[in-house]
Amino acid sequence: MSPRKVYADQADIDTPLVRELVAAQFPQWAALPLEPIDSGGLVNAIYRLGPDLSVRLPLRPSTAGIVQREQAKLAALAPFLPVAIPSVEAIGSPTEAYPGEWSIHRWLPGTHPSPTTLVDPRGLATDLATFIDAFRQINLPDRPPAYPGERRTRAPMASLDSPTRKAIDDLADLIDTRAALASWEESLAAPYDGREVWVHSDLTPSNLLISPEGRLTAVLDFETSGLGDPACDLFPIWYLLPATVQATVHADFRTTLNLDTPTWLRGRGRVLSQALTVLHHLKDTNPSLATSARHAISNVLATPR
Repeated sequence: MSPRKVYADQADIDTPLVRELVAAQFPQWAALPLEPIDSGGLVNAIYRLGPDLSVRLPLRPSTAGIVQREQAKLAALAPFLPVAIPSVEAIGSPTEAYPGEWSIHRWLPGTHPSPTTLVDPRGLATDLATFIDAFRQINLPDRPPAYPGERRTRAPMASLDSPTRKAIDDLADLIDTRAALASWEESLAAPYDGREVWVHSDLTPSNLLISPEGRLTAVLDFETSGLGDPACDLFPIWYLLPATVQATVHADFRTTLNLDTPTWLRGRGRVLSQALTVLHHLKDTNPSLATSARHAISNVLATPR
């Protein structure tokens, strides 16, 4: 199985290629079983390597040091966080067959949460709030973005206005465009004093792992993490929590993180903008992410201020 085609310049990646790369560069792991993982992601092809490792290859290969920066960031952040995060065990070099850097990670157990099958939504919400609060307390220097898109989810709200409005217009057959526009405009108008904290900025279900008991065990994909608007880490509120527990859990979440109304509205707007964009671009090509986006949009439009 090869990763689904997402980009015109996407690398051709399949199991024989990955096996060849591992055997040539890390022969100590060459005999381990290798199997593709259909993560539905838009950045990496992922393969499980034996019981304890995974191989990650960017769909668009790069030699710009992205993997090394990821390794350094993960190592710096891990001691401050209450759940497991990825660790880079080795970095592979570009080859003629795959012209970019790639990496081998420690495998993290767990499953991605789904809003329709949560075993313990309140417990998961508590775990997420604890993680976000711990992330906010980190006092490490950040570095400037190294490439376009690295800080995409921390962009100023105003920079999201045009693509959000276009997505609303183009999704008229799928969503309540009047309600979406009203919600977006209210969030867009919410003030921001410029205070920055460390944020993950992409806490969507595909970047979370939970135990069979429904509690948070790991957080993935720290590519866009760094200093930014605290509102960037409110994604789980609308992406995960079912309508039956929303009001209570929202209140608890806001209290735990001491969220004022402007931050709440900006967070709601960022979720809406991101989900609209995902649905707009992936509704016909990535059913899993499109379904998740529709859930978030529905939750946003059903949430009072």
